[in-house]
Amino acid sequence: MHPIIKTVGQLSAALPSDREIRITRSFNAPRQMVWDAHTKPELLKRWLLGPPGWDMPVCDIDLRVGGKYRYEWHWDGKMAMALSGTYRAVDAPAHLADTQMFDDNWTQGPADTDLTLVEKDGLTLLTIDIKYASKDARDLALSTPMMEGMEAGYERLEKL
Repeated sequence: MHPIIKTVGQLSAALPSDREIRITRSFNAPRQMVWDAHTKPELLKRWLLGPPGWDMPVCDIDLRVGGKYRYEWHWDGKMAMALSGTYRAVDAPAHLADTQMFDDNWTQGPADTDLTLVEKDGLTLLTIDIKYASKDARDLALSTPMMEGMEAGYERLEKL
């Protein structure tokens, strides 16, 4: 077990290695519902938004190994952030893995993410392992309001 280095709301982060961040959060929902919320565009557009005022007009998903996805977030009607990726593993409703890259490449290269969902007694534990191209890229991600944005989205998801 890796020590938690940061907590925002119900979201916690640990550092399994010098290039990784492990995010964990529990949801009071069955695993299939949490899976659907992460893989169906009509649901993602309702919660994966970060702070108030953002919207997600582009959410394209080809959910299969080798399939691609694209997310675009807009602020005040203009594109402010976008990322694309390719799925490396799809094992519904337990595991989803991809390689992703932000358009502006602020993470200094692609990042590999692994999302795992484990259900017990109606609660689902979400774990996201993010492996960055370098320690500097990981540290840069930790210095941003990434976790606050993630938790704002996950609070919306919890309400759905």
